[in-house]
Amino acid sequence: MSTLTSVALISALALAACGEAENGSEDPEETADAAAADTDDTSEDADEEGGNGAAEEDSDEGVVEPSERPTHEAGGAEPRLVITYDGGVSVLDGVSLESVGDFEAEGFLRVNEAGDGRHAFLTEGDSFRLIDAGTWGEPHGDHNDYYTTDPLLSDLTLDGDAPAHVVSHDGIGTLFFDGTGEYHTIDLTELSVEDEQIETTGDYETEGAHHGVAVVAEDGSRFETLEDRSGARFLDTEGEEVDRNEDCPGVHGEAAGPEGIIAVGCEDGVLIWNGETFEKLDTGEEYSRIGNLFPAEGSPVFLGDYNLNEDGGEMTEVALVNSETGEITTTDVGSPYNWRNLQRGPEGEALVLTEDGQLHIIDPETGEHLEHIDVLDEWTEPEEWQEPRPAIRVNGDLVYVTDPDNQEIHLLDLTEGEVITTAEVDFVPNEIIVIDGRPVEGVSDEYDEGDDDAVHDHDHDEDEDHDHDDHDHDEDHDHEHDHDEEDDDHDHDH
Repeated sequence: MSTLTSVALISALALAACGEAENGSEDPEETADAAAADTDDTSEDADEEGGNGAAEEDSDEGVVEPSERPTHEAGGAEPRLVITYDGGVSVLDGVSLESVGDFEAEGFLRVNEAGDGRHAFLTEGDSFRLIDAGTWGEPHGDHNDYYTTDPLLSDLTLDGDAPAHVVSHDGIGTLFFDGTGEYHTIDLTELSVEDEQIETTGDYETEGAHHGVAVVAEDGSRFETLEDRSGARFLDTEGEEVDRNEDCPGVHGEAAGPEGIIAVGCEDGVLIWNGETFEKLDTGEEYSRIGNLFPAEGSPVFLGDYNLNEDGGEMTEVALVNSETGEITTTDVGSPYNWRNLQRGPEGEALVLTEDGQLHIIDPETGEHLEHIDVLDEWTEPEEWQEPRPAIRVNGDLVYVTDPDNQEIHLLDLTEGEVITTAEVDFVPNEIIVIDGRPVEGVSDEYDEGDDDAVHDHDHDEDEDHDHDDHDHDEDHDHEHDHDEEDDDHDHDH
């Protein structure tokens, strides 16, 4: 078993303990069902009513306010999934895969972790809209206390032209708008659906509108991509440019690594900010687009997609970018994949879901294929990047896989090497994130890195995951920006 204990086992044991104390039951499944039912009948009201998803006490008394939602103490971290579909967004329990909330929303929807272990942002039209997944943890002495409540899609938005990437770093969330090149920061410790509005702590503007990303550190220094997507620059706390590099065509796919490293992909390699200056790592190919990078805590290696076809086409190789040695190596996975099919495992393993239905587990240092697990039937990537296709997300030893063709969600345990739960859903799943409900370093007060429950760094994920999807925006916001089909995660998966 990996150093991160399986969340499924923790949750099952915690629920069983709670059940024994409260219900006299020793069956984890029964207690899980009871816990899901105990989230209050208001979640069923929300499913029936739709709209803002807030529960109604009855038709005469109106909608329950965010502060009036019931709070339940949990025996451990309670992960939840937030999944978009055509017409709405659904929140599922991360262990039972049962629905705990469903909300109507319009247009093409994207979703990103906010970075505080509780909230997410739904990209809807010209807004980032705040979601409370309803699960969180609070440090308490030598342990953490965990809680749940009904999820809520709030009316709180941060508005702008073509909302795109969401990044978290040092307890700071940064939200980027492609249409203007503007970005705004928020204090993740203060984020709440009970507020009257989303307060920004900083408002910045890049050199021009572009499909880009920015990272703001605790000291106020900033990383920005350039207007023509040729590279990036770094600014100090006073906003003065420290360094710039314009040798990264098609810059995309920001991810953070150890020792303050920030990496972005290029059409011929990877550009790395090492904390003092920029360094370009070349693939040696004339065109070899790395559009999305996926980090793992403590690892100098980034996993990247790898496209050798300038006109698009299938990808069957992945890149392993070692920021420590400066080497970029590739490994073939034998079947096509896309930008939603990459993640990192609990030990930093490179995970790749391919169109033959297999999950490949790869050693990030050597590129050796460690294991292949059958998860799905064979499938084919749709032509339009907005269309649903299988996607994966990781939380500890658990891998969540969406199956749009069959309207299912699969839960795979890496310690067992097999799918342990499959749930049918009444929608076609598109984008997915995991909110794990744990305290986050830099966000939660009294965060203790020595607390086993708390050791889970969310800075730049993706996402979890924390990777960052390439937020090529809705066709209504085409502007002059490209819509790379292979772009995404990110996450950022960030």
